[in-house]
Amino acid sequence: MMRTEELYDLIYVFAFCLGGLAFAFGPIVIARLLGARKTRQTANKTGQFVECGIDPIGDAWIRYSAVYYLYALVFVAFAVDVLYLIPVALVYNREFAIRDLVEMLIFVGILALVIVYAWKKGVFEWNLRKAAPKTFRRS
Repeated sequence: MMRTEELYDLIYVFAFCLGGLAFAFGPIVIARLLGARKTRQTANKTGQFVECGIDPIGDAWIRYSAVYYLYALVFVAFAVDVLYLIPVALVYNREFAIRDLVEMLIFVGILALVIVYAWKKGVFEWNLRKAAPKTFRRS
């Protein structure tokens, strides 16, 4: 026979499991319930999902410049910086304040080197390439 404390602990475990499943599958169910059921039927565009009501222009598969990817890498570097600094700031000023400050300065310094490197490589210069003029040949 289980003690009442063990039974309560088991109820908590099941409640957390159900909560986790609700957070995992809840958005999927809500999107299914609130999502558009029909697609619009326009000339040669059957099966196209309704998003904003404006006809799309061009193809969705376009090539992006490498500059976008470099900006994304710099953004990720600073996102990691923030994710590291928030927990450190919460426990700062406890026992090892000087050591924590030095570690934060080293970490931020390394991430600052990412910006310096990108700057030296010319990542932040936005140079648009000119399209070559089209030449027509006569047959």
